[in-house]
Amino acid sequence: QVQLVESGGGLVQAGGSLKLSCAASGRTFSGYVMGWFRQAPGKEREFVSSITWSLDSTYYTDSVKGRFIISRDNAKNTVYLQMNSLKPEDTAVYYCAAGSGVIVNGRYFDAKKYSYWGQGTQVTVSS
Repeated sequence: QVQLVESGGGLVQAGGSLKLSCAASGRTFSGYVMGWFRQAPGKEREFVSSITWSLDSTYYTDSVKGRFIISRDNAKNTVYLQMNSLKPEDTAVYYCAAGSGVIVNGRYFDAKKYSYWGQGTQVTVSS
């Protein structure tokens, strides 16, 4: 079965950094899009970043551009999210997701297009 397991969350001060990992297993992910989403208390799930599994194309929501970097290691079946210059507004549960490229169809920001999800990892940024 397909499994996505996030790790690396924690509590940091504003301006600090964290690196999240998403270990994927259960299938080959060629042709897939890997995404990071987050959900803060009282808010809707929000797109953060995505990367194509095979082509290494990346996408970011405006609020994290210049601060976050998404990357992948195909040999390890792992996707990463390096989070720098963290702000209290970044506080949320962060979820890793995977979706077929033909289903996502360029709509990298749309959570409904992703088929597989991890359980999430909490990121808390103090003021």
